[in-house]
Amino acid sequence: QASRCMDCGVPFCNNGCPLGNLIPEWNDLVYKQDWETAYKRLSATNNFPEFTGRICPAPCEASCTLSINNDPVSIEMIEKNIIEKAFESGFVKPEPPTHRTGKKIAVIGSGPAGLAASQQLNRAGHTVTVYERSEEPGGLLRYGIPEFKLEKSVVQRRINLMEQEGIEFVCSTNVGIDIKAEELKNNFDAICLSGGSTVPRDLPIDGRSLDGVHFAMEFLAQPNWEGESQKVPISAKNKNVVVIGGGDTGADCLGTSIRQGAKKITQIEILPEPPKSRKVNNPWPEWPMILRTSSAHEEGGERDYNVLTKNFSGNGKVEKLICEKVEWVENNETGRPDLKPIKDSSFDIEADLVLLAMGFVHPLQEGLLNDLAVEFDQRGNVKTDTNLMTNVDGVFSCGDMQRGQSLVVHAIASGRSCAKKIDIFLEGKSSLPDVRGFFRNIK
Repeated sequence: QASRCMDCGVPFCNNGCPLGNLIPEWNDLVYKQDWETAYKRLSATNNFPEFTGRICPAPCEASCTLSINNDPVSIEMIEKNIIEKAFESGFVKPEPPTHRTGKKIAVIGSGPAGLAASQQLNRAGHTVTVYERSEEPGGLLRYGIPEFKLEKSVVQRRINLMEQEGIEFVCSTNVGIDIKAEELKNNFDAICLSGGSTVPRDLPIDGRSLDGVHFAMEFLAQPNWEGESQKVPISAKNKNVVVIGGGDTGADCLGTSIRQGAKKITQIEILPEPPKSRKVNNPWPEWPMILRTSSAHEEGGERDYNVLTKNFSGNGKVEKLICEKVEWVENNETGRPDLKPIKDSSFDIEADLVLLAMGFVHPLQEGLLNDLAVEFDQRGNVKTDTNLMTNVDGVFSCGDMQRGQSLVVHAIASGRSCAKKIDIFLEGKSSLPDVRGFFRNIK
């Protein structure tokens, strides 16, 4: 695959990557079997290629020039192989800083943004403490993504490395409750808020309170809590499962339900089925708005589109969904399509378990965020200036907590950028690299 890379004069793959990975360079190095230098090129822009090499939707591949009329270079697969080869060969070693600045930083949340920010800040010489409300660090990576997509041993391997570099993780600590905001401000020179977008989008219709209707993350987190304290488990075994929401989280619910032995799984989406290939108004190298089939979909289950859930029905426990088909009609005044129910299209779906996988609206505001008195944008996310600092001096924010729910690769990029802004705030300058600020090594 690396030999297929054309080392384009304008590397659209690099432009498509939120991290600005130097893809043509490490493709060439892999082709030459120089794995150590390939790892150095990759890790210069990406703190955690073992994560993105497994769970990134690979916008770089969508931007690959070959994808105009052929299959793109399998960039994500190459990335995964580089980092795994590096671990196997001993190229990946702890990189503790050579000096300490004496400045202390609290990072709230240990998801991909918080981990990236903390690693970069530690490399700059600051003393970093990461607070996590769960029992183990990793956030979404550990508790929200199924084992069949991202092995927890891979997450723990990176956490161990970061601890060896001098980063302290304080878990089972809900900042804002166990530690008050004022105490945090008094004990640290800067605070990085990277707690993610955690308030799920609900479906407030009749029957929502019936047993058996759950948010997706209540279901997905369970297998990852093994050996830790947890509530009564939600099981899909021998059940008719309905997943509401057509995105990645919905696919994760589908795959997990299959592994738990569900009788039947139906995934429904209110939007139309995407086209199988690009439309004329969605040209290369834009992100292709096309139908995507994950490995979970290949394993089983059904997908249905243009479905509106009207209410849940049952006697104490959910037994079925009352749905109807809809169509989307262009509105010339607003420029956006309007939802229009199709007459006499109502139908039922039998269900013992319903999983709501419709995304997240914003971070939890009660507790720490309100105590810090940070401002929120119109969507309810933490509002920052161009330096990623909130209205509270010395309090920064990054990742989904600041930009809204997004991809792991965006979270890593946001965390790296935030670390540089914090470093400049504390030191007046920074030697940390800019995100997408690297230049190709043209020979």
